[in-house]
Amino acid sequence: MEFSDLKLPYGTSLQLQVTNSVGQPERYTARLVGAVPGRSLIFSVPRPGGKLVRFRPGQKLAVRLMIANGIGLFAAVVEAQTTEPYPLLYVSYPEAVTFKGIRGATRVTVNLPVTITNRDDLGGAQTSGFIADISTSGARLELRDAIVNVGDTLSIEAQVRVAELKRQLTVTAVVRSRVERSTQERSQELPAVYGVEFTERDQDALLVLYAYVFAQIVEEQMPHELS
Repeated sequence: MEFSDLKLPYGTSLQLQVTNSVGQPERYTARLVGAVPGRSLIFSVPRPGGKLVRFRPGQKLAVRLMIANGIGLFAAVVEAQTTEPYPLLYVSYPEAVTFKGIRGATRVTVNLPVTITNRDDLGGAQTSGFIADISTSGARLELRDAIVNVGDTLSIEAQVRVAELKRQLTVTAVVRSRVERSTQERSQELPAVYGVEFTERDQDALLVLYAYVFAQIVEEQMPHELS
């Protein structure tokens, strides 16, 4: 896919990945400011914690962005960084963009601490645990106590991070299956593992859920090393 085929509006959010001095990946959020077709792309300079990130000429980047129902990825090389009149980052124009579609049922591995309430239990039984994997339609729950049965309606609460934002995620779900525990789950003393289907209808809650899931998919599919 050619970059020009994307027809990205200026202001499109991008994720930049670089490799630091000790070989670890670092990721930053930037925006597309402009383009000189066949020559350069111009990005805003990331400001994590309000401090401008410094890039060096020749530094390699992996750039990833959400495109409609998928993720686009391309490699770029830093050409220059300016501070006047505005902080801008100039990078090489990509030869091609790789596209990977995302289905609504795409699952991503996470380790998200959660609190679970059984809404069908008269006493409102609660327990803690983890979401082991998640999609926009459901999740695999690893719980410390077997407080639910197949068919029960649950309330799932967690603190999630999307980019630099923290949000409270609260969604309802129905238990669809009791899942056999893996060796890892046995060693972690998580005796109750379930497959659940999200049944939440509140649009604000769904917005947080979808934002978190897609952010995790992007994170998982980012390359670990830059070639």
